[in-house]
Amino acid sequence: MDRTSVIFGNPMDKKTIAKAEKSKQKFIKKFGDDTNTTYHLGLKPILEIDEIPILNLVHSDTPLQLPPNPLIVGNIRMGFGHYRIAMAIASCAKALGRQPVWMDLASFDATGSKMIRSQNDLYSLGSKLSQKIGLFNKLYWEPLNSEGFRQISYNAGDQKNAELLVPLYGDLPKDTPYVGTHVWPSQGAVHAGMTHVVNAIPDNWPMGLHLSEGAIHTVQTPFAYLGYKKLNGMAKTALKPMPEKDLYDVGHYVDHELVENVEIDCRRRLDRLSAGAPVRFLMTVGGAGAGGDLYLSMAKHLLPYIQKGQAELWINFGDHLTMWDVFQKELPELTSQCRTFFDDYAGLKAWAATLTGDSQGVTAFCHKNIFEAVYSTNLLMRHCDVLVTKPSELSFYPVPKLMMRHIGGHEVYGAIHAQELGDSTFECQTSAALADMMDSLICDRAILGHMCRRIVELKQQGVYNGGYEVVRLAVEGRKS
Repeated sequence: MDRTSVIFGNPMDKKTIAKAEKSKQKFIKKFGDDTNTTYHLGLKPILEIDEIPILNLVHSDTPLQLPPNPLIVGNIRMGFGHYRIAMAIASCAKALGRQPVWMDLASFDATGSKMIRSQNDLYSLGSKLSQKIGLFNKLYWEPLNSEGFRQISYNAGDQKNAELLVPLYGDLPKDTPYVGTHVWPSQGAVHAGMTHVVNAIPDNWPMGLHLSEGAIHTVQTPFAYLGYKKLNGMAKTALKPMPEKDLYDVGHYVDHELVENVEIDCRRRLDRLSAGAPVRFLMTVGGAGAGGDLYLSMAKHLLPYIQKGQAELWINFGDHLTMWDVFQKELPELTSQCRTFFDDYAGLKAWAATLTGDSQGVTAFCHKNIFEAVYSTNLLMRHCDVLVTKPSELSFYPVPKLMMRHIGGHEVYGAIHAQELGDSTFECQTSAALADMMDSLICDRAILGHMCRRIVELKQQGVYNGGYEVVRLAVEGRKS
């Protein structure tokens, strides 16, 4: 079915359609045409994360046999964000009695997978350059992420490219519940004729990039709901709105084990704060390593507090040690006294399980395995007092947050939303602003106390129940 020429009743111009077709042909020329290829899939347990029994879809020589009550989580590796949301959906699916099945479209040897990997490489490069070259960020990266991806015409090109993903879906029964935690898996599933597809939109800034007509669209905030409903700002003229049954504001996509333990974890934070225990800062360097200058400045600023037993610093270096090497060079006084868990997920879990209120100093961890690298943040999130993060998907998690400088204009509104909810600071864009906020969080503990109480209130309001709602929509379909 052609989903490029008309999007939610809004016709595209001939130039946009021709550009979309040209993009598809470019990828075919570069990676080959496997339109008529039959790909079979098999199942392999993801053993690294025993908290969630996930089955991974891999290439196979024989047709797929799905387990009972499956829910497929379609995703791509793009930074850590979409993997993190995918894990949240898988966690909620398991809690609701479904068997989560992982489908990373970038992991296969197929034309569509190669297309995704090539675009991801470009995006990662742009993210890193935006943090190093101010002019590039101001003149190209910020406008692209806030306005370029916003245009509905951009979606037309993605819809045409998504036709290249269809061969990967041949083994999947059409009525299998399917959740895409990036728009491309959702578009691919719809083009393949799947009937129970949810497009779990990650960002708070409405963008045409995230449209997947034919799927149920879910958003995490009322701001995003109205923006998508009206397709606001996605063209120079007013557009026809999205139909009512195609769009739902469900709340934040959060892992079941984090939502379930909100009251327990916040009570422990409040008890530690009132007892004068050191404030635990968890930094998430993640996969791209962008923002390295800010991480260094924060670690350096925290060092005197750590030495006095007033703060702790835990750093997740993601799945590579590039930034750890920088830390060793620039902050040897910190790394020389650092506890490390490098490719030792079992050791990290064992250490986390024995944490007390005593000062733990500095702890660094890094895991080459992507699942361990991403889930390490989840594991330590329950024990930290402050999660230090850019305004990414972590903006929506039930933990007190210190917001760093955004990377890409689309992230700005995630920080604004979290600040308005009261479970986060405002966005601190400079080293000086971050240092000032860390001083306040350590010395004026009323701030963290307020955030903890707000998190409990927000849970009671259902704000963090988005993951469950996404699963229900995928299983039950559109609400009547």
